[in-house]
Amino acid sequence: MVKRIASLLVAALCVLAPVLVRAADRPVRIVALGDSLTAGYGLPNEAAFPTRLQAALTAKGVAATVVNAGVSGDTASGGLDRLDWSVPNGTDGVIVELGANDALRGLDPNLTEKALDTILTRLDARHIPVLLAGMKAPPNMGADYAKTFDAIYPALAAKHPVIFYPFFLDGVAADAKLNQGDGMHPTAAGVDIIVARMLPQVVALVGKTREAQK
Repeated sequence: MVKRIASLLVAALCVLAPVLVRAADRPVRIVALGDSLTAGYGLPNEAAFPTRLQAALTAKGVAATVVNAGVSGDTASGGLDRLDWSVPNGTDGVIVELGANDALRGLDPNLTEKALDTILTRLDARHIPVLLAGMKAPPNMGADYAKTFDAIYPALAAKHPVIFYPFFLDGVAADAKLNQGDGMHPTAAGVDIIVARMLPQVVALVGKTREAQK
């Protein structure tokens, strides 16, 4: 009887082992949920943020697929409205990049914060690790508005178990050489700088998703 049980256990392990290995080794599926900065406005697909990020991860030997769920013109509330179908089952991690259009339109920062808070709460309930990319209000919105808006992201990062990248356009914003003619959307060179600066946090996100899979 003991030998039979042992044989059955060995057989079961032989069947399960390849499955477990495949689950651990398969590329992590990351969804980049954002607006035109994620979508790659004015750029060919191969120069868009998700594509360049995936290439950078591959170059570091990190197996990951980065899905472009950026919608030009989207606000934080718009991202919330499409959250379930933009982040389908099987998603391992999410990069949330939303809020730029809220600031450009001068929307009430409380609405932006509430929408982002709900997004993070719902992703946490689904046990999906998140990298939250912060945004800053443009200078023309005034100091009071900027102070209130810019505080949204650190507050949410303190409230939720996210990996935080304070400013998505860090190193690129207001640099004419790294932005398209509209002064708001990065060029291909600008996207590469964003990717390079954010890469350590994205690698940490991948590690967090691997831990969540155990």
